[in-house]
Amino acid sequence: MIKKLRFLAVAFLITIATVMQAQVTTSSMSGRVTDVDGAVIGATVVATHVPSGTTYGTVTNIEGRYNLNGMRVGGPYTVEITYIGYGDNVAEGITLSLGENYSHNVFLQEETVALGEVVVTALRTKFSNEKTGAVTNITSADIENLPTVSRSIMDITRLSPYGGNGMSFAGTDGRTANFTVDGANFNNNFGLSDALPGGGNPISIEAIEEMQVVIAPYDVRQTNFIGGGVNAITKSGTNTFKASAYVYHRNENLRGDAVKGLQIDGAREKDRNTTYGFTLGGPIIKNKLFFFVNAEMAKSPTVVNRWRPSTNGVAVPDSYISRTTESDLKRVSDFVRSEYGYETGSYTNFPADDSNNKLLARLDWNITNKHRLALRYNYTKNLSWRSPNASSMDGGTRMSEARMSQASMSFANSMYSQDNLVHSFSFDLNSRLSDNLSNQLLATFSKLDDIRGSTSSEFPFIDILKKDTEGNDQAYMSLGYELFTWNNGVHNNVFNIKDELTYYMGNHKIVGGIAYEYKMADNAYMRNGTGYYRYSSLDDFLTGATPEVVALTYGYDGESNPAARVRSNKIGVYAQDDWSVNEQFKLSYGLRVDGLFFNNSDLMTNQAIYELDYNGRNIDTGKWPDASIVVSPRVGFVYDVMGDNSLKLRGGTGLFSGNLPLVFFTNMPTNGGMVQYQAQINAAEAAKRGFSMDTFAGGLVTDANGNASMSALYDKLTGLGYPQTISPEDGTEPSAIAAVDPNFKMPQVWKTSLALDYALPTSFPASVTVEGIYNKTINGVSMSDWSIPNVGGFARFNGVDNRPIYPDGYRTGTKAFVLENTSRGYGWSTNITLNAQPTPWLGMMAAYTHTVAKDVTGMPGSNAESAFTYVPTVEGPNHIKLHNSQYTTPDRLVASLTASDKSGNHYSFIYEGWRGGANYSYMTVNDINSDGYNYDAIYVPTDAEVANNEFRFVTPDDQTRFMDYVHNNSYLKDRQGQYAEAYSVYSPWVHRVDFSYKHDFVVNTARSKNVLQLSLDIKNVMNLFNNSWGVGKYLNPEIGTEARILRYEGVDADGVATFSTPASINGDTKTFTPSYSLGQTWYASIGVKYIFN
Repeated sequence: MIKKLRFLAVAFLITIATVMQAQVTTSSMSGRVTDVDGAVIGATVVATHVPSGTTYGTVTNIEGRYNLNGMRVGGPYTVEITYIGYGDNVAEGITLSLGENYSHNVFLQEETVALGEVVVTALRTKFSNEKTGAVTNITSADIENLPTVSRSIMDITRLSPYGGNGMSFAGTDGRTANFTVDGANFNNNFGLSDALPGGGNPISIEAIEEMQVVIAPYDVRQTNFIGGGVNAITKSGTNTFKASAYVYHRNENLRGDAVKGLQIDGAREKDRNTTYGFTLGGPIIKNKLFFFVNAEMAKSPTVVNRWRPSTNGVAVPDSYISRTTESDLKRVSDFVRSEYGYETGSYTNFPADDSNNKLLARLDWNITNKHRLALRYNYTKNLSWRSPNASSMDGGTRMSEARMSQASMSFANSMYSQDNLVHSFSFDLNSRLSDNLSNQLLATFSKLDDIRGSTSSEFPFIDILKKDTEGNDQAYMSLGYELFTWNNGVHNNVFNIKDELTYYMGNHKIVGGIAYEYKMADNAYMRNGTGYYRYSSLDDFLTGATPEVVALTYGYDGESNPAARVRSNKIGVYAQDDWSVNEQFKLSYGLRVDGLFFNNSDLMTNQAIYELDYNGRNIDTGKWPDASIVVSPRVGFVYDVMGDNSLKLRGGTGLFSGNLPLVFFTNMPTNGGMVQYQAQINAAEAAKRGFSMDTFAGGLVTDANGNASMSALYDKLTGLGYPQTISPEDGTEPSAIAAVDPNFKMPQVWKTSLALDYALPTSFPASVTVEGIYNKTINGVSMSDWSIPNVGGFARFNGVDNRPIYPDGYRTGTKAFVLENTSRGYGWSTNITLNAQPTPWLGMMAAYTHTVAKDVTGMPGSNAESAFTYVPTVEGPNHIKLHNSQYTTPDRLVASLTASDKSGNHYSFIYEGWRGGANYSYMTVNDINSDGYNYDAIYVPTDAEVANNEFRFVTPDDQTRFMDYVHNNSYLKDRQGQYAEAYSVYSPWVHRVDFSYKHDFVVNTARSKNVLQLSLDIKNVMNLFNNSWGVGKYLNPEIGTEARILRYEGVDADGVATFSTPASINGDTKTFTPSYSLGQTWYASIGVKYIFN
């Protein structure tokens, strides 16, 4: 029977196997048992998880090898190896890491030689695990000791040398990372931001047992990411009842109120967070059935915005004073109240009551010694408030300053809420079918909902502009129902099921399985759903002058809740062989084949779009990309150079496939003209349709009752010929089209790494690791507009800045933003890490990482045109040069120290130093090439080019001030004679230390010793002693929120572009200045925790 099972298992593995997610939930152990003559065959190996009494047993094979799979993470474990005629060997204190194999080799002595039972206490070293690639395991002790005020999972990933920037790893977009909890998908799959579901913190750190940060693992089970992934597992109950109750609090008085001696206005306004929670775990049936529960509630009375209006029209950015005057805000508020009956809300007070509630329940059942089941349910509900969108809009050029900034103000009713809801389930069955065959069946389901809300009544969103000191149009005031909030909701369901087999055959471990993943995302997104108006000045708005832009998105046939849907099915196969070639060399090699299939039944072909000709290409909005098959081979190795685990050489190479935010797919049906219509009207659009913008003069469009309703604007637009209904056969041509290339493939990257681990010859555990990783883009992501012809036929400027000039009406048809692939892009990281534990009560770690990442686009934003637009270029957004990734933190230092004593004191420090993270691009103030997008990189002239009049300024003063600034700027000075590279101006080094202190008071009870723990966590603790320390520097507010340092003033008689220099730019201008914000100050959290043992 066993032989039949083995045959069927091998056949099964060869024919079908894959995993969709990086669904790693357990650990494993393997080793070899030998004596003086070599392999010991048939020795009994029993590993016992001491806290729960869970046992894992097997016998050694013909080579003396044993393997234990599907084991609980953590420990401690006791491993007993026995064989007739030999002394028993017992190892204690073994701790297992998530997703890693622990190597435990044993030499048995005959009973005549051995002095009874041999007991060994294991020391957890970094080299007991057989990892091949870049992986960081973070234990429950690490999590418990880590200083954290936010109590966020993202705080924990800082312990990875490649972490420190949320879910962004190795210079990649955090939205392409992968995060799983007990194997369940906890990604922000839709991708409106890189924050995790549930408001960015979907699970309490009190419920986490261990986390693993993976960058380049060559285990084929690890997938679904480009930069990196995070796997977390939750705590389980044990044979001992344990519980805790805790409260953590922070408020406006537990933080700094000044930066570099400058008092921050509003620093003591109400801003509080109190978190209450408990944990409870224990046996239901001893050694058999266990439970664990965690519940947590957080309340945060705070303010959503700190900007305040001025009284004199002069902005003071460091004090959060906007140029928008209080009198103008009152004037507008009174006007819309009397004219339209609309209440704007306050313009001086912006309160917000955020909240977060979490619940986690888990059951672990040792069905038999060979079958173990884990069940987990997680619930999170989060409510937060945010300021209106910074500057995005349709139908015109967006402003460089945000709607809440030194240039502009909004009203309280223009804020919006984000309501996040998470339901997640996991079913994890691990079975040992024989001594050589084990199986894992894992099924997970996650339901992730994100819905926007507002306190505003129905009213259009209105932008009002005002000239800045340079004479340019700039944001000044906004009001109304936030322009992207009406009927804005995302509902995302993810279901996964996999079955994975592990078969041991001699010195080979063969792993594989079959898996299926289903994803569904419903997206209701009505940009400008209540209507949108933009006016050139405050007087224009108040007097009812002609607006610059009018926009409205509406459903056909009166549909009030139009939504787009995308559904996909993913299935594939993989097989991997972990081959222990000899005692010192292990080779892993495997192959993944993943297939992605979209469901076309949710789409309709818009015939009007399909008939548009884009240079012989057509767009079918009724079809997703064809089935995509991605092949990902991988190979990794680890070589124990000295044979004693003191020096290991490891590395590998392979292909990794990742995700792309689903928002870039739903853009197609949302903008395909069949779900809803997006009217974006400016002077050119109006002329094209046979009317003028004067049609909208006389104030906002109102209904019979004088209300500026969306139904009134809808009636106005349909009266001008905009469609009310639609059929696929006729279709309609929208203002802009979003599409996906029919040959599009999900992102894929080739990773190669090499590392050296060295255990230092000290009396205590100490090691140093040197690692290098190289990434090459195979299938990257880009966006192009098919309506833009090749610029080769365009006229160009004369002179050294000879970029093309886009003529009026340069497009060949309707804008068509198409999601495509690119193979351009690469990156590399180098890292050195030191770990040491001089005593059992003292642990230390230090690491330095340097990262380079080059790409074509980071796909900024979530709208197709936003992703297309917001990358600085020279020849236009269809011709983006390879540049530094906007997500790169090029240099990062991290160090941690934890210490404790016998008096119940626990100390922990973490230091972080980094350069970059806020990456800027030098651009012109205005649109130099007339492509309609204000994201043009500057040319940096040499001194000779300026002297020879090849690069021209309007006045000698403009020339002097600009060139003086260039000479005093290290980046620009080195870049002379070239165009500035996008996202290549890095914010300066920042150095911060976080501190945690905990004290345990022992409380003796009749049956046990409980602990009352008081804690103090301080973020940026050095700033507490000196408010100039730990302060980050960002772009000088005098320059603006973007580095726009040249203004195009037109072309002269010689066809050469001429420039002026903004007044803020001169030889003394500092590019970076300290950020006078509360985020730069120290802040603290105090906590009380009672632990029942």
